[in-house]
Amino acid sequence: MAGLVIKPRARLFHGHDWVYSSEVLKAFGTPQPGDVVSLKDGKDHLLGSAIYNPVSQIVARRFSRRRQDLDADFFRRRILQALEYRRRRGLDPRLGRLVWSESDGLPGVIVDRYNDHLVLQTLTTAMDQRKPLIVDALVELLSPIAIIERNDASVRRAEGLEAAVGTLHGEAAGGLLIEVDGLQFSVDLLQGHKTGFYLDQIDNYAGVACMGKDRRVLDCFSNQGAFALACTKAGAASVTAVEISREAVALARANGERNGMSAIDWREANVFDLLPAEEKRGSQYDLIILDPPSFTKSKSQINDALRGYKELHLRALKLLSQDGLLATFCCSHHVGTGEFRQMVIDASVDARRAVRQIARFTQAADHPIIPTLPETEYLQGYLFEAMPGR
Repeated sequence: MAGLVIKPRARLFHGHDWVYSSEVLKAFGTPQPGDVVSLKDGKDHLLGSAIYNPVSQIVARRFSRRRQDLDADFFRRRILQALEYRRRRGLDPRLGRLVWSESDGLPGVIVDRYNDHLVLQTLTTAMDQRKPLIVDALVELLSPIAIIERNDASVRRAEGLEAAVGTLHGEAAGGLLIEVDGLQFSVDLLQGHKTGFYLDQIDNYAGVACMGKDRRVLDCFSNQGAFALACTKAGAASVTAVEISREAVALARANGERNGMSAIDWREANVFDLLPAEEKRGSQYDLIILDPPSFTKSKSQINDALRGYKELHLRALKLLSQDGLLATFCCSHHVGTGEFRQMVIDASVDARRAVRQIARFTQAADHPIIPTLPETEYLQGYLFEAMPGR
């Protein structure tokens, strides 16, 4: 087997599973993109098996600490292990993430389940090459009606992969309905954002909504309207939901009507324009939810992202009522927990609003976090309360 000799002090020796090109001492054999390679230290000790791609900055991703090939039996075992983990946690077997990349020992593989439909992403070259093996394992273990390929994520470009969307197995249903905490949503698995729904936020919809009873709620970046609908169900006095995408607003409005919630004020607007306009009008809200898309796709853009986040939070804090609540989220793993929290603190100082931290939020349990792979922890959130008379 071809392989790589890893430099001393590389992150691999500290529990991480990624190898960057700068961490390779030398290669042996003639590994090709997508090959399984062995990883060794300078004394020829085996460090594990990895998938290889010299096109990417991450040239190798370890998937086993022993010699292991990517055959049909391997995929079946790893998918079974992922399913068993979720069963032990008591997670919904019909709605959620079944496989989460490195967190389930399948780097670059994501499998989401929507009732009898599965959505597959293969975001690394090696896994994309072995897509038929993955599909066969999923069909054998889960007997889905359809498996949809959503390989339109931008991260595939870093692997030298082209976008691909379609049906890999069976026939996909149009306008599929899912139920989340008693609310019905229509999802488009072929064209919807991500794989159709923000599955990583499912626990947080209810966690935030329980604070919304009798409050005036402003839901920013509402997408399909999940936070807005959850707050309405929880008894909010009023709900205003803002989204820049006309298609998303139409879908969210339809979801509201489907659930008998026609009183929600759906607005097609840029949040960065709407917040200062609301401030100028003297508007106030008792609960503001900020769940924007990622502001950065790379470490080099962190400072620009933090400036954008700060402007957003500064404007939102100025709209909070005397003891109002701010629920805020960041979905970029490039922005550290400390950096994001400090940004909110800095924004509160500039807005002259003292706040208490009430709660913390993270991704759903079906997106497990590996402590030695900080990239697996990407969703962070906080609930802050404005302190009156300060």
